[in-house]
Amino acid sequence: MAPVIHHMNCGTMCPHAGVRLALVPSDPGHIVCHCLLIEAADGLVLVDTGYGTGDIAAPKRLGPARLLLNAKLDREETAVARVRALGHDPADVRHVLATHLDLDHAGGLGDFPNAEVHVHSTELAAARAPKRDAKLRYRTAQWAHGPRWAAHDAVDGEPWFGFPRVRLLEGAGVEIAMIPLHGHTSGHTGVAVDTGDGWLLHAGDAYLDHGEIASPPRRGRALTAYHRVNSVDEALRRTNVERLAELARDPAVSVFCAHDPLELRRLG
Repeated sequence: MAPVIHHMNCGTMCPHAGVRLALVPSDPGHIVCHCLLIEAADGLVLVDTGYGTGDIAAPKRLGPARLLLNAKLDREETAVARVRALGHDPADVRHVLATHLDLDHAGGLGDFPNAEVHVHSTELAAARAPKRDAKLRYRTAQWAHGPRWAAHDAVDGEPWFGFPRVRLLEGAGVEIAMIPLHGHTSGHTGVAVDTGDGWLLHAGDAYLDHGEIASPPRRGRALTAYHRVNSVDEALRRTNVERLAELARDPAVSVFCAHDPLELRRLG
């Protein structure tokens, strides 16, 4: 039986630089936090959490980045509110799969305190002991409640469309895999979900705008500069984006990123 998958915006941002320099050309006025809610056999699964109620209650915990990102911080856009609006009990969210732990992806972790949080082991290590320049992106207050971390790194089984994969949640009744897409952060990953009719690949922040994986690719100076500043390994990130561009031409896979509003409208 095919899983029910919901596409949700769990945080709108109107970054001043994004408006001025058009980081996301498809809609330079705002950027979304594209999350997934998967209705699995043994409970609900979230892919990323966007901003959470803790961020709304105490915006200062987001640090200086909140001024640049200019997040809307709307309680109705939080993942926990989205889950309720879909008719589900947030307590039924058993697993959260984090593409990475940047503040606009991990803010809602505290709203699901009983969920197991799956993340790449390299990412968890980097977030737990961030270097000075990484403290802007990793905000430990967002997981001060002490999540039940499940750190993964072992590649498991046959490659997924040529990418290594880590199989997750074998008892969920839906095939889900973590796809290493390092570069934006040390342990950044994508999350692949078998819909029954094909695959979805949530590519996180491997790219920001669908033009980056178009044929031919379209990326302006603002995007190039952003990635150069915000990637821990820009050469590796660009290599992965080139591979994602090839994958996006396969009709069996729908590739999307975390922040492109056009992709969210297309899939949601």
